[in-house]
Amino acid sequence: MTNLITGIIGIASVVAFLSFMLVWVPAPPLIIIVVAVMALLVIDFLQSLKSGGNGGS
Repeated sequence: MTNLITGIIGIASVVAFLSFMLVWVPAPPLIIIVVAVMALLVIDFLQSLKSGGNGGS
């Protein structure tokens, strides 16, 4: 449960930061990079929740 809460807080803070950055620098390559990074972030978060999320194998 702790991993879920801290993960959501972390994702929300990254989204807020990257959204603020995209408002100031609306370059298409940056938008592509941010979308790709956010997709990888969400995929990793979901996989860590699925596996127990303790950082181990």
